[in-house]
Amino acid sequence: MAQRILVAQIGAAHGIRGEVRLWSFTAEPMAVKDYGELSSEDGTVNVKIESVRSAKDFLVACLAGIGDRTAAERLRNTKLYVPRERLPAAEPDAFYHADLIGLAVITEDGRVLGRVVAVPNFGAGDLIEIEPAAGAKTFLLPFTAAAVPQIDLAGGRLVVDPPAGLLPTSHAEGAG
Repeated sequence: MAQRILVAQIGAAHGIRGEVRLWSFTAEPMAVKDYGELSSEDGTVNVKIESVRSAKDFLVACLAGIGDRTAAERLRNTKLYVPRERLPAAEPDAFYHADLIGLAVITEDGRVLGRVVAVPNFGAGDLIEIEPAAGAKTFLLPFTAAAVPQIDLAGGRLVVDPPAGLLPTSHAEGAG
């Protein structure tokens, strides 16, 4: 299966005519309507956004074939994906978060910390979630230019310079 990129998530029904709350994960939120048919992670749900408008903290979308609140509620919490090839090419020195998943994470002095397993954002900015090579519990680092000074997609790695005290004990300075 071609790589797919998460671009949106459906929330609660909005009103009684089948509209839904929609959270867009695209750089330009309204662009989510331009990618054609979107599908759920397992491919069982396919939707086409007919129209979208801004609301306070989300978008309100009208989806093709969804005409009432009951049908809209069945889609609640559905994550929507688009095939990678439908997205525009990334700008120079830019990337999609999906490009980071699986990259090795090393410190500036060459210590391997693990690999990127996710790029979450809990509201205060992007983070990188790192799974240590030894299989220990994952940990988070801020995904900022200071903490991640080098992104080497071709080389399959991120070079990190984490702020003091953010590495788990097993990866801290002098630890084995």
